[in-house]
Amino acid sequence: MKLYNTLTRTKEEFIPLEEGKVKMYVCGPTVYNYIHIGNARPFIMFDTLRRYLQYKGYDVTFVQNFTDVDDKIIKRGHEEGISPEEVANKYIDEYFVDADGLGIKRADVHPRVTDNIQQIIDFVKDLEDKGYAYEVNGDVYFDTKKFEGYGKLSKQNQDELEAGARIEVNGQKRHPMDFVLWKSKKEGEPGWNSPWGEGRPGWHIECSVMSNRYLGETIDIHAGGQDLAFPHHENEIAQSEARSGKTFSNYWVHNGYININNEKMSKSKGNFFTVRDISKQYDLEIVRFFMLSAHYRNPVNFSDEMLNQAKAGLERLYNAKEKLEFTISNLSESSIKDEEKELIGELESYKTKFINAMEDDLNTADAVSSIFELSKFINTNVNETSSVEFAKMCLDKFNELTGVLNIVNKKNDDILDKDIEELIQKRADAKKNKDFKLADDIRQELLDKGIVLEDTRQGTKWKRA
Repeated sequence: MKLYNTLTRTKEEFIPLEEGKVKMYVCGPTVYNYIHIGNARPFIMFDTLRRYLQYKGYDVTFVQNFTDVDDKIIKRGHEEGISPEEVANKYIDEYFVDADGLGIKRADVHPRVTDNIQQIIDFVKDLEDKGYAYEVNGDVYFDTKKFEGYGKLSKQNQDELEAGARIEVNGQKRHPMDFVLWKSKKEGEPGWNSPWGEGRPGWHIECSVMSNRYLGETIDIHAGGQDLAFPHHENEIAQSEARSGKTFSNYWVHNGYININNEKMSKSKGNFFTVRDISKQYDLEIVRFFMLSAHYRNPVNFSDEMLNQAKAGLERLYNAKEKLEFTISNLSESSIKDEEKELIGELESYKTKFINAMEDDLNTADAVSSIFELSKFINTNVNETSSVEFAKMCLDKFNELTGVLNIVNKKNDDILDKDIEELIQKRADAKKNKDFKLADDIRQELLDKGIVLEDTRQGTKWKRA
């Protein structure tokens, strides 16, 4: 498999540190609100990378953190009249609701910053002892001039970085690019005892510490959104490698940006959407399918039009699967036929196309295309005269490939309430237009999904059978 490594700006063959095992760290959310659609993309894409590596037989240890102490969390706590811990607990729970909807598998470890305070203090103390960190009035900073490789991820030297960055004015820092490792406590903030007085961690230090604690000093893959490459990941590299003297991560993988209706997402523009907002209109599997339908490194444009296209595409795959399952349930001949044996090679070719796409820098767009091609092959070659054996081979192949991407795996009774209401309204419109065939077809479609309709004077009522 080849992955594009941001560190080298090239596609490289993926060779893990230890044969058969992969250590992978993905930056998680700061839990002060529901996750937004920009958060969803890396979570979906790197969940898919993990799933594919596991499909290939790797033993993947996957760590994704929660930032549960932060300026935004403290501010939200003040606004809601609750503690920062209560804010964090609330939105961690809400994260899992959205993650489940998006088909994102739980990490092996979901570490929280507040559960790693002592490890963070020890890490910062090591940097101070090695001469890479300095303390001023209870704040501790990383001295970027001391780390020779600073800027190697963003491919800029310090002078270029300083010229291009918006740097907070801070007279305490020795150099403009120095960043905080430990913040002294301010009134109304949580704090922990440390050698430098009461305080809390800076943002960048936490991922280095949690990656080191749960995966070791050198890992295989560190992933996240493109916006994290600088300064967050650049700073992670500096502090981690300054402390250990070893390579922090062999592969740095970043996904591209999301635009909303061709504009950058921004609260001020009113085009800021949380996953929870979107779930009120769309099944979140549609969002997952939409993300998978583009290459992870390319920018994508998020809009109702694009989501509706994704919805239509996903429905085509569901319809193909349901048709195949229905056909299998009515077949009589069991043993594979000679003419079907000749089709097995072509059936396998779609798996080959799928794997070749995934091996080429996680090209899920082409992988999805191969599933549509497989679906077309099945529709063409499986019918009421097929053998059960061949038809099941086709279904197994379809389920295998969609399973890697974690799509098209909901049962009929997983139909959402809002989808039921939409079909009922569509049926009502059909009856109003005297299109009784369409109305009957919709009733039958719902019945096939376990939904029973009852027409009353007050309108149509429904229940799950």
